[in-house]
Amino acid sequence: MKAALVELISKISSGCMGEDEILTVADEAAQAYADADAFLAANPDINYDDTFPIPLGEWVVVGSLPETVLLQADTYVDLFAQIVASFGPGVDFNLKPKQLARTEALTALNRIQVQMSSLSKENGGYTLMNFSQLLDDELQMVLVYGNDVPRVLELCGEVGIAAAPALEALKVAVHV
Repeated sequence: MKAALVELISKISSGCMGEDEILTVADEAAQAYADADAFLAANPDINYDDTFPIPLGEWVVVGSLPETVLLQADTYVDLFAQIVASFGPGVDFNLKPKQLARTEALTALNRIQVQMSSLSKENGGYTLMNFSQLLDDELQMVLVYGNDVPRVLELCGEVGIAAAPALEALKVAVHV
């Protein structure tokens, strides 16, 4: 479990987290998955109970990801603004957050995905992926190198974290 978590966190963090930080999160999450009661007893400051929609191990992973990795927002404008901020001023984006303000969800997400696919071509661009169960926001995603999407989906399946390419999932949801 820990090895799968280390690889998963490494792939979804795309260089935003250091190796020590990744190992710490993976270790804590593996402990939480293995024995939730013991983990909670050893970490009384953890704010988790049985009403949460995800297992404690998954909650540890989701709660430990920095905001440059786990993108959470209620609108695509806010989501894209977070993406732009996470890349910093050295990356030029053709798309601007305000250009998404009056568009349907599918159009907005498609525009964001087209923009993200054009970055880091050597790694297959970036793919926005829904990650875990929604907790407090309407949108909860990670950016994954396009080349890593199949492996990330496999790892998520291994550890039991829901994940799907966001644009494909929204297309299916809209056409149901």
